[in-house]
Amino acid sequence: MSAMDTDEVSVVLPSTTQSGLSLSLHPLPILNVSEHLTRLKLQRNKPEPFVLGALLGTQNGREVEIVNTFELAIVDDSNDLVDHEFLVSRRDQYKQVFPSLEFIGWYTVAPRPTARHIALHEQFTGYCSTPLLLMLTPTLALVSSADVNAQTLPFKAYEPTIELRDRKSRSVYIEVPYNVETGEAERIAVDWTARGGGSGTSLESHLQTQRSAVKMLHERILVLVKYVTDVIAGQARPDHAILRSLAALAASLPASENKYFREEFDTEYEDVQLTAYLSSLTKSSNILNDLVDKHILMTAGKEERGGPRRRMGRQGAPGDWDRFH
Repeated sequence: MSAMDTDEVSVVLPSTTQSGLSLSLHPLPILNVSEHLTRLKLQRNKPEPFVLGALLGTQNGREVEIVNTFELAIVDDSNDLVDHEFLVSRRDQYKQVFPSLEFIGWYTVAPRPTARHIALHEQFTGYCSTPLLLMLTPTLALVSSADVNAQTLPFKAYEPTIELRDRKSRSVYIEVPYNVETGEAERIAVDWTARGGGSGTSLESHLQTQRSAVKMLHERILVLVKYVTDVIAGQARPDHAILRSLAALAASLPASENKYFREEFDTEYEDVQLTAYLSSLTKSSNILNDLVDKHILMTAGKEERGGPRRRMGRQGAPGDWDRFH
C-alpha cells in the first residue's frame, strides 16, 4: 500500500467537475463491504488488508443503483491480478438468481484513489464500459465529525473518465454524490441486524441467566466446603444436622470418580455422539440427494430427445434392440 501514499499526481479530478450521474446505494453493499474488511482484519491480523469485490446493480441511462456485492480473489498479489474465472463464475451465479442485476463496478478500501486503482480499473472494463468504484474510507469518519456538511457514511463513489493533459490522455476518476436508497424490507432487515437479531438477543439473555445461576451455585459450594474444612480443622463447631444433610447430598451425587462409572459413562457418551453424527450424515445425504434430483430434472429438459441417454440404452442392450427391430 506504500505506492498509494507516494503518488504525487492525483487521479481524481477537482470537486468542481460534475459527473451528472444519479447514484443510489442500498444498505446491503454497505454491510457487505464493512463485514469484508472486518473479517480480513481478524483473519490476517493486518491493520489495512487489501479488500476487493464486485458491485452488482441496475443502470438505466445515467441512473445507477448499487444493490449487492460479492468478494473477488487475487491470483497474483504482486501485480494485483484479478481471478477473472472466479469473477465470471460468481457473476453468472448471481445472474441466475437475480436476472436484473448486472456487473456495474468494484469496491475496495483506501483513503483515496491512486494509480494502483487505475490499473485495477483496466481489468474490469471488459465486463462494463465504465465500471464504478465504491471506496470505503475509514478515515472519513474522523473528518465527518469535524465537518457538519460532510457525508456521515465513510464511503465515496467514483466514476471513471478520460482527462486530456499536455496532449496526452489518462484515466482519472470523478467523485459522484450518492443517496442511500432503502426499501421497506431492507429497512426492517437493517433494524433487526442493528439490534443483534431476535434469536441472538434471546440467547444472550438465556446465557446470562445460566451464568448467574452457575456462579451462585459455585459460591454456595465454596461456603459448604469451607465449613467442612473448618470442622475438620477444629475451627468451627460441628452441627450434626448440617453434616448429615451434606452427607446425604454427597451420596446422591453420581460416583463420577469411580473407575467403572467413568468407563460406562464414556461408552454411553460415545454412543450418543455417534448416533448424533449418523443422524447428521443421514440428513446431509438426503439434502445432497435432493440437490442431485433437482439438477437432473433441470438438465433433463436441455438434452435432445433420442440423445446420449437413449443411444446408450440401445448400445447397452443390443439383444433387446435387435429383437424388436
